[in-house]
Amino acid sequence: MVSKLFDETEIARRVEELAREIAVAVAGDFAIVGLLTGSFVFVADLIRVLDRAGLAPRIEFMKLSSYGHGKESSGAPRLIGGAPEDVAGRRFLLVDDIVDTGRTLDYAKSLLAGKGAARVWTCALVDKPSRRKIDFAADFVGFTVDDVFIVGYGIDYAENYRHLPYIGIID
Repeated sequence: MVSKLFDETEIARRVEELAREIAVAVAGDFAIVGLLTGSFVFVADLIRVLDRAGLAPRIEFMKLSSYGHGKESSGAPRLIGGAPEDVAGRRFLLVDDIVDTGRTLDYAKSLLAGKGAARVWTCALVDKPSRRKIDFAADFVGFTVDDVFIVGYGIDYAENYRHLPYIGIID
């Protein structure tokens, strides 16, 4: 069973607010790198709002995994496929669905920085600070939640529930 936590209207409002924050802080030429698969719905909505704010970021994706089909992270993010090319000297906004332990966004940020990125900002739709395993704080955060397992709006449990238009708690 899934109990609704944030409905479509709340999510849309918060994505608009985040886009305004990002437009001020990250203005200019940059690329968004969405971390697949959980961020795809969030990235799609975010880039449309950024367009309305006059920004036209290049869009790229990286696939990382640390969950598999369970509710617990393995603690070791791994890159599946390739990373963006031509990273040196470019500015990036990494976008993920959830910052939980902090390891995935930290890993992706370090990967881009190690390839010579000029600047890397991080953005997460949902933050679970109580689950942090490393010292990491995203630059932009949509919602902060307690230690609950959420699904919907692209976020899955064992590849299910991504289709939900809201974010809910799995009971």
